[in-house]
Amino acid sequence: MSLSKVATSQHHKSRHFSLMKIAVLAPVAWRTPPRHYGPWEQMASNLTEGLVNNGLDVTLFATGDSITDGNLDSVIKIGYEEDRNQDAKVVECLHISNLMEKAGDFDIIHNHYDFLPLSYSGLIKTPLITTIHGFSSEKILRVYQKYNAIGNYVSISNSNRHSSLSYMATVYNGLNTKGFDFNDQPDDYLLFFGRIHPDKGTAEAIQIALKTNRKLIIAGIVQDSEYFREKVEPFLKGDIEFIGSAGPEKRNELLRNALALLHPISFEEPFGLSVAEAMLCGTPVIAFNKGSMPELINDGQTGFLVNNVEEAANAVQDLPGIERLTCRNWAMERFSQRKMVEDYIALYHKIL
Repeated sequence: MSLSKVATSQHHKSRHFSLMKIAVLAPVAWRTPPRHYGPWEQMASNLTEGLVNNGLDVTLFATGDSITDGNLDSVIKIGYEEDRNQDAKVVECLHISNLMEKAGDFDIIHNHYDFLPLSYSGLIKTPLITTIHGFSSEKILRVYQKYNAIGNYVSISNSNRHSSLSYMATVYNGLNTKGFDFNDQPDDYLLFFGRIHPDKGTAEAIQIALKTNRKLIIAGIVQDSEYFREKVEPFLKGDIEFIGSAGPEKRNELLRNALALLHPISFEEPFGLSVAEAMLCGTPVIAFNKGSMPELINDGQTGFLVNNVEEAANAVQDLPGIERLTCRNWAMERFSQRKMVEDYIALYHKIL
């Protein structure tokens, strides 16, 4: 083939790609992007806005109060977690079927809604790419296994891959780095930022703070009220402070000013957004060594991987040895919105 023909061919490919129409299917528990909690909605938003910034024609399927520079398509006004009068299953059916009935209008559908949309994938011609944000139960694997050949699965960490499934790639969650300010002169408090739930280890964070005689700020939604009453509330005095959920501006302020983020999880966490967010601010993370933590944290360089409260308390004493700029650079390189969007665009090329 002559050079002129190659150039023409490449021009047609790039022209077709710039005209590509992409549907992004977000969950509808919360607004996209969320006001406070909603990690899947946050990633659907970061991807959508990044694709739009790359000049692609993107329609976000989300709640009616969602915010996007792309096109917005919705069947409900607000999320079912924000209006509990709605039936979650009914809302899911209406939301997913709304996109699938319009599947022919798009070149590719990017599914951030777990396994349910896969049940349509054999009935439509438009290819589906599914980001698997985690497995709520082993029971849902049967659906993923059924559509293994056509699902185009992407994992958000290598640790969260299931041996029975085939994956196109691992693409780490990407954050809008403009929302996180670097700070090399932090205050003297430790931070717990996440759901108040046994999985996330709020009680362990309190014990680490007590052992090290440090102030601890706890921010997040209470997801397990009994756990909060029994394991957290009794300690809320003096240097242990609970401030509830924190929106984007408050989150940035809390993370950048913290001496370290405590992340003493008790489950195999698929990713852990607050870990990447903290490091973007230059704040090191002390995390229990489970799930994706070894992929997110460069042990000894951007934080510490530990196995229990005692080791975590010792790690607090070692924080002066961490360079906060190293944390920032590590996170910018691996967990930026730009990097995530580039990786997904490459996968769309591959599928089409």
